[in-house]
Parts: sequence; structure tokens; C-alpha cells
Amino acid sequence: MLSPYGLDIVESCLTCKLRADRIFCDLPAPALQNLENIKYAAAYPKGAVLFVEGQSPRGIFMLCKGRVKLSVCSTDGKTLILKIAEPGEVLGLSAAISGKPYELTAETVDPCQVNFIKREDFLRFLREHAEACFRVAEQLSEKYNNACHEVRALGLSHSAAEKLARLLLEWSSKNGEAAKQEPRVKLALTHEEIAQMIGTSRETVTRLFADLKKRQVIQSKGSTLLIRNKGALKSIAGA
Repeated sequence: MLSPYGLDIVESCLTCKLRADRIFCDLPAPALQNLENIKYAAAYPKGAVLFVEGQSPRGIFMLCKGRVKLSVCSTDGKTLILKIAEPGEVLGLSAAISGKPYELTAETVDPCQVNFIKREDFLRFLREHAEACFRVAEQLSEKYNNACHEVRALGLSHSAAEKLARLLLEWSSKNGEAAKQEPRVKLALTHEEIAQMIGTSRETVTRLFADLKKRQVIQSKGSTLLIRNKGALKSIAGA
């Protein structure tokens, strides 16, 4: 099923297959064909909501291109951003398996291309292909381990400065920047959203960025952040 962005979807289908279907990439040919038959390609603009916390699970979303913000809200309206999902991740997997409501809200940070599979189709696919069940179990285990790592890294930090430094180092380790002496980070989030990720206020995040710039630890140009002193940032992070 093609979206209004149909041509873009067609052009990016190979990228989708390499990234978003990677947990199933080594399945036997019949299983791969079955998976292909139940997928729906779609494109979403920036700021689109894929699913909402508390909503009954409609299916899974295989992220091909773009990034998605995953967040939870408290009863008093406070928002905590848990992570930014990258291409290759499968969203809504645990809810689709358990049948329980989505645990969080997924909102696109960039224009995104996604493969969607209805829950009933996905469950039938798993029942028919045992190998796929093992891949899903591995994916859920990996998500659990990653969540524990992120909670440990940010939740046990002693200060907002340490949390921000850890977050910037984590972002700088992606997209081939990790080995560079002065890695670049593309900031797609506002100071308010970054504050929601590390559990502090927007004013604190703005002050911390200003201090890092003053100390020449980082340098910004538009939405691109250059880490000029990785050693100093690691020291702040306690790494």
C-alpha cells in the first residue's frame, strides 16, 4: 500500500529491507516472502504520532528511515523522553505480543518511512514460522538490556551536567562519529525535549550548554554540535 509519498517509498525500499527487517533477514525464503506480503509501507511527516501510550496495540512499526521519539507521561502532565529510536528498530513489539496497551507514545522527530504490520497478521506469522519467534525473543531481550543500560547511565548520574554529558557522548557514538577526535552530533531535539530526557528543566539545559560552549568543550553551528574536547566531556560524565 503506497502512501502519498509513494515514489519516495519505492526508492527507499531497499534501505527499508536492509535496516528495518534486519531481525528477520536470515529467515528462510518462504518466511521472508510471507513477511513481505503482510507489510504496509507508509511515510510520516515530522511530528506525526505513530501510537499513543495506553492505546490498544494495532501492530508493529518497523522504522526504515528517520527517527522516532519514545516518551511516557505522568498523571500531572509531565513528559519523560525514554529514547530516540533509530532506523532498524521495531516499535510496539512488546505490546503487539502481549496484547496490552502501548507502554509509551511514539512521535516522529524527522520525516519517517515505516513498514507497518497489523497485530493479527504478525501473530499469525509468528505461529507459522518458529524461527521468527526466536528473533523476536532476541529483539525483546536486547531492548530490555538496552533499557537497563540507559536507566543505569542516566538514572544513576549524580547531576544534570553528568546526565547531559553522557547523553551527548551516547549520541556522538553513532553514525560513524565514534572514532573521530571531534565527533559531530545532529541535534534534532529542543532544549525542552533534552530536559525531558534527563529529568531536568529547560533552563538548566540551556545553562549547561552555555557553560560547555564557554569552556570550549562543544561548539554549535545551527543544529550541528561539534564536540571539541571529548576528554573533558568524558570527565564530566564520569566515564
